[in-house]
Amino acid sequence: MVLQDIDGFEGGLQCASAWLPASEADELFIALQSELGWARHRLRIFGREIDAPRLSCWIGDPDAAYRYSGVRFMPHAWPAALVPVRQAVSETAGVAFNSVLANLYRDGRDAMGWHSDDEPELGSAPVIASLSLGATRRFVLKAKRPDAHGQLARHVLELPHGSLLLMRGDTQAHYRHALPRTAKPVGPRINLTFRRILPV
Repeated sequence: MVLQDIDGFEGGLQCASAWLPASEADELFIALQSELGWARHRLRIFGREIDAPRLSCWIGDPDAAYRYSGVRFMPHAWPAALVPVRQAVSETAGVAFNSVLANLYRDGRDAMGWHSDDEPELGSAPVIASLSLGATRRFVLKAKRPDAHGQLARHVLELPHGSLLLMRGDTQAHYRHALPRTAKPVGPRINLTFRRILPV
């Protein structure tokens, strides 16, 4: 499945809505939901610790430790179900990914707040490949700085089962992104964000 450029990003944001065939996406969702070591991490926000509104699992090569919200995460080993997916995503993106953050959104109350994937170990212009499995959720990007009219550019994408979103170039430098809560009835969703952790 060929990735399509998203208007306004000049190659920095690309998406394929059916990158993974439905049957393969179904099998991968079932395997990951039952086999990963899901945990509810504690996050430090404005000086206080809160429970993350989702379940997560950090997976990667042995040296792919990751620091997020003041916590250092050591990677779980790659499960068998993710080995071919890692290879296929790496080939599509042209990047040898050595880690992936798996997030499980159990229903519409689980969410991800505004942030950029700009930690030092990701480098100055990271490539992030985001594979969505399960329920379709809204993914929103918002510019960090206003345009000539004083407006913050905003883009809303619907990410369905089996879709692959590729963020590269200056996307993390210029935009924040989020997965908002929704009051609509929605099933569980697993998101896999593949990354390359660099020595710092």
